[in-house]
Amino acid sequence: MRLHSLKQAQDQQGMALVEFTIVLPLMLLLLLALGEFGRMLFQYNTLLQASRDAGRYIASQAWNSTLGQVDLTTNTTLVTQTKNVAVYGVPVSTGTPVVSGLTTSMVGVTAVGSDHVQVTITYTFCPVIGGGSCAGSITGFFANSISLRVPLVATTVMRAL
Repeated sequence: MRLHSLKQAQDQQGMALVEFTIVLPLMLLLLLALGEFGRMLFQYNTLLQASRDAGRYIASQAWNSTLGQVDLTTNTTLVTQTKNVAVYGVPVSTGTPVVSGLTTSMVGVTAVGSDHVQVTITYTFCPVIGGGSCAGSITGFFANSISLRVPLVATTVMRAL
């Protein structure tokens, strides 16, 4: 009576390497996608905080006591300063944006009703995986390309003080 356990171990030799070779690209793709999702959430959180800061800034100064309401049509300097607060964190346009690629044209400041102000930041997230450019898309097994751009919109509404 001979035991064949040694021969069975030889038959399985190298099988783990083949399985690892098959699973490794999938695991790397999953890891990179998870990292990009985390980066997107971080940028959205930063944009949301920037819109809150800009909302606080304009809410403290937008009230026109002679009219008894918010007046943004005649106060274009305040709107420009609010956009700078949303992008740079300060009322003047100096420094680096809070999120790479964010500009004042992506920030909207409006009056809502007679006593509220709204700051909206519209930003397009561009993942690094797709080449890092905002024109990135994936063309794979399908005829249509898959866009990698994700629009992020952070909106804050506050009552003027």
